[in-house]
Amino acid sequence: MKLISWNVNGLRAVITKGFEDFFYSVDSDVFCIQETKMQQGQIDITLKGYSQYWNSAIKKGYSGTAIFLKEDMKPKTVKFGIGVEEHDQEGRVITLEFEQFFLVNVYTPNSKRELERLDYRMIWEDEFRNYLKKLESIKPVIVCGDMNVAHKEIDLKNPKTNTHNAGFTIEERNKMTELQNEGFIDTFRYLYPYKENAYTWWSYMHNARQKNVGWRIDYFLVSRVLKDRIKQAYIFEEVYGSDHCPVGLEINI
Repeated sequence: MKLISWNVNGLRAVITKGFEDFFYSVDSDVFCIQETKMQQGQIDITLKGYSQYWNSAIKKGYSGTAIFLKEDMKPKTVKFGIGVEEHDQEGRVITLEFEQFFLVNVYTPNSKRELERLDYRMIWEDEFRNYLKKLESIKPVIVCGDMNVAHKEIDLKNPKTNTHNAGFTIEERNKMTELQNEGFIDTFRYLYPYKENAYTWWSYMHNARQKNVGWRIDYFLVSRVLKDRIKQAYIFEEVYGSDHCPVGLEINI
């Protein structure tokens, strides 16, 4: 099974920048997107052969997630959010249940400049981790999306100058460590533990992408029980259209 995840930073914008070309060329079974920045129906997007699942923020033009799923894959259940009202206003989580696993598409809140949302982020992290563990008590979990943290120094170009910036604070990194200690495998690092200069997000400033001054903040994590089924993990750094590039996972399920 092939899965793709991409923070598109506005689906209406990326549609005009080759989104459908990449979508069809990659021919994935599951295609998850984050930061749709729209309500379903604001544009006419018909992806032949795929069903669509949308979770939009109440605030228009903000956040939002969607999953495009090959029509022959029928989920048993579909859930939007994590069941906590405080967190479920921004369209950040979609969960599809299949016979053998849960798929969770997530757009983790950004702690923002001056870390104004860091306290909220810490609450979110604990409750999202608890949500994943409850799912995992039923069956294995695959979680993907923009998780807004570079976990280790190898995961961004300039760790020393970013230690107090959103996405690389010790608090955020520790929460990712906790999640992995609970048994969730970072599929890219599982296969490529020492690979450097492998990034998924670049600032629009200072020609960061051309210079590959980036961060790896987009992930596929899987329950530990699935680790031997991981076939390949991808970073599609050649795909433009957003400040993030797509990431992918091939897994035997």
